[in-house]
Amino acid sequence: MDRSTLRLALVVGGLVLAVLLGFGLGRLNPPTNPTRTGAAAVAAEHSQAPGTGAHSHGGATVTQGGDADAAGLSISSAGYTLAPSSVEFAPGRAGELRFQIKDERRRAVTRFAVVHDKPMHLIVVRRDLTGYQHLHPTMAADGTWSVPLTLAEPGAWRAYADFTAVADDGRQTAVILGADLAVPGGYAPRPLPAPATSTTVDGFTVGYAGTPAVGQSVPLRFRVTGSGGAAAPLQPYLGAYGHLVALREGDLGYLHVHPEPVRDGDAVTFWLTAPGPGRYRMFLDFQVGGVVRTAAFTVTVA
Repeated sequence: MDRSTLRLALVVGGLVLAVLLGFGLGRLNPPTNPTRTGAAAVAAEHSQAPGTGAHSHGGATVTQGGDADAAGLSISSAGYTLAPSSVEFAPGRAGELRFQIKDERRRAVTRFAVVHDKPMHLIVVRRDLTGYQHLHPTMAADGTWSVPLTLAEPGAWRAYADFTAVADDGRQTAVILGADLAVPGGYAPRPLPAPATSTTVDGFTVGYAGTPAVGQSVPLRFRVTGSGGAAAPLQPYLGAYGHLVALREGDLGYLHVHPEPVRDGDAVTFWLTAPGPGRYRMFLDFQVGGVVRTAAFTVTVA
């Protein structure tokens, strides 16, 4: 082999070796993206509006099902369907509501996460936003939920199943599904009470401070006082010192309201995001002396 041929062979061999080494080093040390720290990382983890999108609770992934601005408007959402066995009730007569939650394969769901001390929360209200009830059904082995239910007056009612389903692979999906219930008879809807930030229930005065705004998560601080204006000795109820449900007049959209885990002095704080202008009815459940009471408020969002 002459000198020119030898030099060419060495150059080609060197190039091949360089390519092979570069490929190997790339496999051992894959490129990484810059990591975000501090406020940027927190913002990335919480880029969704409150109550929507995918988020995590205690390391478990939770996908929030339902409408982007208000939930409970559909009988099916996020791959789950509310399937009641009967939707008609006699006015003022004790009955029983039975239903299943079906998955995408039409199988009855039997695994639910415990949220706010219960695996299933059932909210029932008449379409004029009267007759509010917050119930906790029990589930049979086949996935059938049942709960005693009395609907006092004729009209159209709405039932909301508020739950977090656990899929076969462990994924948790928080969903609120709604279904209409019917009570035969003459329906005489009542107008909503005027907006007010204070009301009385069984001798307790319940008031709140804060102004809900469209598209903003706003804190509402509720205080319950007894005779003489002293703070009432609130007891934990459903894992907190109160439970708040907000419903939108018209379509009865169900709003996600998130409580603070600890009290602010004698106040109980909830975060509410109003999806649009209109009137809403808020229902605050609180417990004193082992008795759960409900205070209701009308609020207008401009």
